[in-house]
Amino acid sequence: MRRAKSSSKFSGVIVLAFCLAGAGQALAGPMPETENGRYALSPAGDGVLRLDTRTGAVSTCNNSGAGWACYTVPDERAAMDSEIGRLQSDIVRLQAENERLKSQLAAREPTVPGKIEAPLPKSDSLKPAEPKAAEGGRRIEIPLPSDRDMDRMMSFLERAWRRLIEMANRVQRDIDGKI
Repeated sequence: MRRAKSSSKFSGVIVLAFCLAGAGQALAGPMPETENGRYALSPAGDGVLRLDTRTGAVSTCNNSGAGWACYTVPDERAAMDSEIGRLQSDIVRLQAENERLKSQLAAREPTVPGKIEAPLPKSDSLKPAEPKAAEGGRRIEIPLPSDRDMDRMMSFLERAWRRLIEMANRVQRDIDGKI
């Protein structure tokens, strides 16, 4: 019987120790913010990058002669959000101005009486006619060049041939003079 009494005293002491340990942690308060995973640290260059997992702020921390110092990295997202906001206000302003100008234009009377709404088709008298598909088939008819076009082409070829001959003569004279 004595043995049973001592083992029950021993188990009571163990239960009491666990209760006191739990109460001690409860009385100690919350853990510091660096211990519960609020900040994530990553090595970078001669220091570390510190990410605040609650706010998303990033800081660079370096060990200078006076000790460790952390500086917040400029947030490009804030600059981008402000630019987006500015652009959205510009869009709203331009849309309002566009509507105002449309209403002013609608209120005006036409300056030219009898003006038609559809524009006249543009035609170029110098532009060659479009090739037409032959009747009953998928053949394309290509118009032949005019006599004027042929004369221009022949004139161009004659000038090019003369220049080529003149260039060959100059090269021949240069070679004869050096030998």
